[in-house]
Amino acid sequence: MNQITSINPSTKEVLGKVDTTSKEDVVKKVKLARKALMKWRELGVEGRVKTLRGVVEGFRNKRDEFIELIAKEMGMPVEEAVYDVVGAIEYFEWYLDNADKYLAPEVVHKDDDQVHTVYREPVGVVAAITPWNFPASNFVWMCGQNLVVGNTVVFKDSEEVPLCGKLIEEVILKAGLPEGVFSEIYGGGEIGKELVDQDIDMICFTGSTSTGQVLYQMAAKKFIRVFLELGGSAPGVIFEDADIDKVLDTVYANRFDNCGQICDGLKRLIVHESKYDEVISKLSKKLKSVKVGNASENGTHIGPLVSEKQLEFLKKQVSSATKEGAKVEFEYELNTALKGFFYPPTILTNVSTDMDVWKEEVFGPVLPIVKFQTEAEAIELANNTKYGLGGYVFTEDKDKALRVSKEIKSGMVQMNNTSYVVPASPFGGCKLSGIGREHGKFGFHDLTELKLISLEA
Repeated sequence: MNQITSINPSTKEVLGKVDTTSKEDVVKKVKLARKALMKWRELGVEGRVKTLRGVVEGFRNKRDEFIELIAKEMGMPVEEAVYDVVGAIEYFEWYLDNADKYLAPEVVHKDDDQVHTVYREPVGVVAAITPWNFPASNFVWMCGQNLVVGNTVVFKDSEEVPLCGKLIEEVILKAGLPEGVFSEIYGGGEIGKELVDQDIDMICFTGSTSTGQVLYQMAAKKFIRVFLELGGSAPGVIFEDADIDKVLDTVYANRFDNCGQICDGLKRLIVHESKYDEVISKLSKKLKSVKVGNASENGTHIGPLVSEKQLEFLKKQVSSATKEGAKVEFEYELNTALKGFFYPPTILTNVSTDMDVWKEEVFGPVLPIVKFQTEAEAIELANNTKYGLGGYVFTEDKDKALRVSKEIKSGMVQMNNTSYVVPASPFGGCKLSGIGREHGKFGFHDLTELKLISLEA
């Protein structure tokens, strides 16, 4: 039997191995999910919520183990892994606490003769596929609302974090969900393709745009629903009136947290010419002060990239840019004793819009910075991308922030130190960043079918 080898990206040590799911078992698990659908649906929202609270409790009991494993297997600094796990639990609890309100039947028309009521019903069997960058949150964001609304889920975690996937499966099994409501498969892209080839009703996928486009085509042939949260190249626009000291930590976090491996992370910094030198100076000073090292060690701010593949791709992007004239304005001096997949936090200037570091998603601790003169120019640069996931506007003028945010073509935009990532607010993008929204009433609604029933008054 083929196996997936789990590697610690901080040290390149083998953490363990997980058996790849056979094609026969993929077929079996989808059939079980189909069989379980009616029973899970008939529990109703209240019954499903009660059952799923056991899952949340299971994650709470495994909190420390999960945090430690994320740091070891994915390379997320342990202090950030705390937020991944705690945040995942908070989101799941929000789904459970608010499901009844947002899934309740709604009367949309009533007169002397008839009453029209809209009901939200499960879509059916969902193939759910997630990446590796936030092992706890990715699972909860993808599967939590699906399970609450009554869908059954066959879940494939990334092959980069198979041990995290095993821990998730352990928690789910212990919670006692009916057989087939949730099951997990393990493997790479070929196993994911096998899953979506089965008798499913919806594909939910978070990951690269290229894979999302393939899945969208497969869904079209089946004529089934999709939710796709894909790549991003979020702009951050710093205007001339921005308070750099006030927003510096936010700029840093949205680019360099999780070693820059965040879908909606700030990946292109667009700075007014009057603030350009100040931003580069202060951000460089900030980066000099951080610790890059083993993700499992307390005090580490930036860990490794998740894999050698990611490291080599990032090197290629930066090398291409510098050959085309980009300037390395700052480069962190890595400790030569580090043995993992580390890349030095880097600031690039003299960047043009035809370079790969501008056109492509940069999934690592590299920040291209360009300058602008006018608001119109800033908006044009912000929208000069095929992606449309997140966006960041830094100014002390709320009217300007709102005006510019409306012009940026993305699913989400935040001003200064606010955050658009909260359970009640929709998360997702436009253009090549995806289709659909997670969280809040919007996530519940995107994972259900509408049914109108008209009855005599």
